[in-house]
Amino acid sequence: MSGQDLDVPPILATADLSGIAYKETTPINISEKMLKANRIIAGMDSGVEVDAYRKLRTRVLKKMRDKNGNVLAVTSPAPGAGKTLTAINLAISIAMEVDKTVLLIDADLRQSRINKYFNLPATTKGLSDYLTSNLPLNLLLLNPGIGRLIILPGGKPIRNSSEMLSSPKMKRLVDEVKTRYDSRYVIFDLPPVLVSDDAMGFAPHADATLLIAEDSVTNEDELKRSADLLADANLIGTVLNKSREAIEDYYYYLDPVPIGKRSKNQSRLKENQQLFAKFLSRP
Repeated sequence: MSGQDLDVPPILATADLSGIAYKETTPINISEKMLKANRIIAGMDSGVEVDAYRKLRTRVLKKMRDKNGNVLAVTSPAPGAGKTLTAINLAISIAMEVDKTVLLIDADLRQSRINKYFNLPATTKGLSDYLTSNLPLNLLLLNPGIGRLIILPGGKPIRNSSEMLSSPKMKRLVDEVKTRYDSRYVIFDLPPVLVSDDAMGFAPHADATLLIAEDSVTNEDELKRSADLLADANLIGTVLNKSREAIEDYYYYLDPVPIGKRSKNQSRLKENQQLFAKFLSRP
């Protein structure tokens, strides 16, 4: 993929106040229509969903600062919870701040999804190609023109993904990207915890981990098993995603007290609150 002029909507382009020119990255064409169609909305001006991601950003950044860390892993108990979309929108929300840069890395090497959301060709090279060859990292980094966001796609699917994610080369990569810029946050989109041991293998590299749960699908047993498997991953909280309630009802469980607006369906919401509060207050 060769560099070319960006087709970026003004709402996104004007938000990049960094003054930083990413000369060693490849710009990619992107449009507001495509973003909305793929539910990438954190870079938009306003809206209930946008505000929800901003609230999540605020909570996550506070917890990361408290831990003096800048590498966040995002995973879920099972497929379909929306972890990749949450990772993308959270990364964009952070990247829209004037004093922060974000590197979003697709580390789901068995079934990369970030390519799909940004309409990238299936042949786009990325992390797996870096780990299994001598390709320079700068040739794999993409600049979508959204705030101060840079993307490292997943690359070709590989079978030995767990070994690659826990390899010395992966550790060197994490050490390099987390220290290059003082203002940088690095977000890794990992495979689901209960599907493979990839997330566990990568866990020691992350400063913190965010677990994405699907409303009315993820159960307490799956949360407990995921938390047990991520015992060394510094789990900072859980996001309840895909709410079946009205759009204003977004809840983020980064501590036992959710933030967001109250649901009209109090009975089911109360049940979800109790489940997640119980999970997050476990020893």
